[in-house]
Amino acid sequence: MATRTASRPHEVAVLAMEGVVAFELSTPSRVFESAHEKDEAPHYRVRTCSLDGEPVRTSSDFRVVVEHGPELLAEADTVIVPASFELGPVFTDGRLTPELERALGFVRPGTRVVSICTGSFVLAAAGLLDGRRATTHWRYTDRFRQLFPQVLLDPDVLFTDDGEVLTSGGVAAGIDLCLHIVRRDLGSAVANHVARRCVVAPWREGGQAQYVEVAVPEPGASGTAPARAHALEHLADNLTLGLLAERCGMSVRTFTRRFREETGQSPVQWLLVQRVHRARRLLEQGELTVDRVAHAVGFGSAASLRQHMHSVLGVSPTAYRRTFKAVD
Repeated sequence: MATRTASRPHEVAVLAMEGVVAFELSTPSRVFESAHEKDEAPHYRVRTCSLDGEPVRTSSDFRVVVEHGPELLAEADTVIVPASFELGPVFTDGRLTPELERALGFVRPGTRVVSICTGSFVLAAAGLLDGRRATTHWRYTDRFRQLFPQVLLDPDVLFTDDGEVLTSGGVAAGIDLCLHIVRRDLGSAVANHVARRCVVAPWREGGQAQYVEVAVPEPGASGTAPARAHALEHLADNLTLGLLAERCGMSVRTFTRRFREETGQSPVQWLLVQRVHRARRLLEQGELTVDRVAHAVGFGSAASLRQHMHSVLGVSPTAYRRTFKAVD
């Protein structure tokens, strides 16, 4: 649970560096400050600091004025480092600048430390990710591996949670991570309420692979879209690779390769996610039993549905239905 008392909210400090991505700088305050109603004591207090307490130029066409210098980090229960496009030596040779090293020196032992997107480069350069599982934006995974081979990089996930150190992929994955932190601190009901208030999904299926840029198919080439369209209309059926490949006039080997190129996932992975997604919608409607939902989406049994929902979402069908039926 987050460190919070009746008189003191959980303190979150966001470190804004030169070239900070404006969207990611504002993500923590938007998510965490939505975790309470107007007449309730706040669960979190989010404040922003810079390396010297001076205004910071963002990646957009404006600067932000901050009220605090790096000393604020000493008061934080959670420190968040969003992405910046001007990290200099951190991207060049994996070293912290003297200003960053001084700032991070204010972070107390035991403080929860979080990165959004390429903010993970800062945590890695500080040695905070050594031997830990972490992620970053998929565009920078090769560079990250070169600079920080001691980090257990997982480029396929939206975020990682290694206890007191958490990292996320790019941009919107920062929202996913902040919602995960709210869920971890305050429970699913509060996190789902925040997600609805922010008009975002409480969690997203799959990982970063589905967002990786892929080559555009050559003109006239037959893609795998017909197979995906057929699958979505017949999720309850036995959708074999042979059947799907035949819909596209391809061999199974060619179909599998083309499918991964176009979606970033194997046909089996993609089909699993689509079935879980359809199961979520049916569970939210609350009209079918878990067993009937399982058959309706092609899993065959309630046990199979439970296994796959847990692997994709981390929750059981019953827990998912209970959570969403409890939220207006």
